[in-house]
Amino acid sequence: MTRARRAATPATPAARSAARAPVAPAAPVPAGSVSSITQPRRALAVAAVATVLALVAFTAPLATVGSVATAVGADVGGRTWILSSMGIGLGAALLTAGAFADDRGRRRVLVAGLVVLSASSIAAALAGSTLAFVLARVAQGVGAAAVVAASLGLVAHWFEPGSARAAASGVWGASVGAGIALGPLLASSLDRWATWREVYWLLAVAALGLAVLAQRGLEETRSHERCPLDVPGALLLALATVTFLAALVEGRTGWARPDVLVLLGVAAVAAVAFAVVEARVAAPMVDPALLRNGRFVAATVAGLATGAGIIGLLSFLPGFLALALGLAPTTAAVLFLTWSGTSVAFALVARRLPASWSGRRQLAGSLVVVAIGQLALSGLTPGESWVRFVPGLLVAGIGSGVLNAALGREAVASVPPGRGGMGSGANNTARYLGSSVGVTVVSVLVAAHASSGAGAAGLVSGWNAAACVTAGVSLAGAAVVWVTILADRRSGG
Repeated sequence: MTRARRAATPATPAARSAARAPVAPAAPVPAGSVSSITQPRRALAVAAVATVLALVAFTAPLATVGSVATAVGADVGGRTWILSSMGIGLGAALLTAGAFADDRGRRRVLVAGLVVLSASSIAAALAGSTLAFVLARVAQGVGAAAVVAASLGLVAHWFEPGSARAAASGVWGASVGAGIALGPLLASSLDRWATWREVYWLLAVAALGLAVLAQRGLEETRSHERCPLDVPGALLLALATVTFLAALVEGRTGWARPDVLVLLGVAAVAAVAFAVVEARVAAPMVDPALLRNGRFVAATVAGLATGAGIIGLLSFLPGFLALALGLAPTTAAVLFLTWSGTSVAFALVARRLPASWSGRRQLAGSLVVVAIGQLALSGLTPGESWVRFVPGLLVAGIGSGVLNAALGREAVASVPPGRGGMGSGANNTARYLGSSVGVTVVSVLVAAHASSGAGAAGLVSGWNAAACVTAGVSLAGAAVVWVTILADRRSGG
């Protein structure tokens, strides 16, 4: 019997209630009790703050890569690794962390992730070489993967489907935008007033403090039936993602190099082996049957399109603003806030959308709005003011806010009951793999135009091309989501 079938066993209201019950106490918490009132609020607060910390860690180098590179002696290739290394840890560990959280305890995985994030942040703050800093960033990615996967699993556990989960998913989606907004702004401000290392010390203290609060204030929760960890699947998935992402990073300086080709070959072989293992193992990490679930496919494709589209483009924005417009890092971070801050606000109000707008309709519609914002960011000419970016960033922020909220909700609604951590891991793996691909595509396009153009004119031309390409990715994602809606409608699903 597969993991998905076992997880979906409870059919009666009583069985479903038991599936959601925390491990300690063993029985469901009585409705109206102090614990039933305070635990959801505590869990949501911890999940939101933890997600903010994970995203702050992820986006902090966007505004300080120059200072970090100078301090650790990084060359052009080293700068690329500084920006990309955390994504490797995230991509490699998200799905495994989510499955482990469901089976072994969401609080346990969350606390462990926060401790790893704290320790690796200290390592980043103390790093004196490029290699040391990059390894610390990879470890930050592993810690952040546990945090993000377990956080959304907690939301799925404590909030019933419907208006309560919609509101909680909106808060979680807003925390994603808040972390993206705060990372560059906080890092650039601390770099200006002190050094770039202070942001990592701050992260270390905050993550450790939150770990203590979570350990003391949250009850343990896990799926109603424990499943053995799919060790071969976890190892093959990690190998596939690490080698693929490493190939993307190294490939930006030459795709025909032997090491890049070897990495891509290993990634392809590991990915095929992972698919074979998942189809044959008794308790797969991801049941292959989910690939025939339109809701799961829609959520996963939307996560992939989000990463490869708007996140891939705007991850390049702070660097582009510095090179093409000469903006200071703090000014660029404030402009970046136009997008990320708007996404926070609209993630919170997304729950007020009409009930007739299903989760998949919200995914498709918000991806279209994001694409419109991306297209508004194209068509630049050399010498334009930063004000030219504001309308496109606002529109993209509106779409991103609704998208983040809907992704959080659909990620856990598209998997069997009790597997919210796995759903979060799968969805966020797609998002961060997509972002790595998107950043690579944007970097290659901008570099190609810059090498053939004169100075800022070449950079602007490359940016315009990248904005159009990533808008196409967002529209393609919306189209796939809509196809799943039509397919389910035809089949009566």
